[in-house]
Amino acid sequence: MDPGMNQLLKWSIENSEAARNDPSAATDPKAERSSGRPLNQAAINSIFGGPSDSELMKHAMAVIESPDASLDNKLIAFDNFEQLIEIIDNANNMGSLGLWSPLVGQLESKETDLRRMAAWCLGTAVQNNVKAQERLLAMGSIPLIIKLALEDASELVRRKAIYAISSEIRNYQPACDIVAKALLDKNGSTKVDAGDMDAVDELLNKLRDRSA
Repeated sequence: MDPGMNQLLKWSIENSEAARNDPSAATDPKAERSSGRPLNQAAINSIFGGPSDSELMKHAMAVIESPDASLDNKLIAFDNFEQLIEIIDNANNMGSLGLWSPLVGQLESKETDLRRMAAWCLGTAVQNNVKAQERLLAMGSIPLIIKLALEDASELVRRKAIYAISSEIRNYQPACDIVAKALLDKNGSTKVDAGDMDAVDELLNKLRDRSA
């Protein structure tokens, strides 16, 4: 079942039950009663035919890439995009929607704020999401994100790049190996257990120290 319709069904049941349990509901139209769980946007879209999350994501990226859009509008679009991909299903749909390449491409934007937002969105997409972590690794973008974390002129960009790296390497050994190899002394061990959060934090602290 469509997620929006499923949520609408749950909402209908909950509100029907609330009405049955409220003796005043049937006799007093002015009686105050709980409206139950509020409908989310997916359910509203199922009723009124609004754009899906996939359509909103594609539209946001189109604005971000448009040469005619103002920087302010691009940042609004980026903010909307980041909120959409907080939902793991939306993050996992980025591949089928062709959104990984344009998002990664914004890491090299001349605009500081667009580089910052791109790193932020990547961190959000891969956080606790193995499928997205695998996709970012496959894109070959980790060295670029490390470079941003260490060398970008903007502290805000460096911070968001570190956030992206943090999200990418936690509990994902292949990415952790790349970052450890780039940051640790080549004469010593470069092995960090991606599942050991203390060890991962120590690695990230080294990155923060070099980034400062």
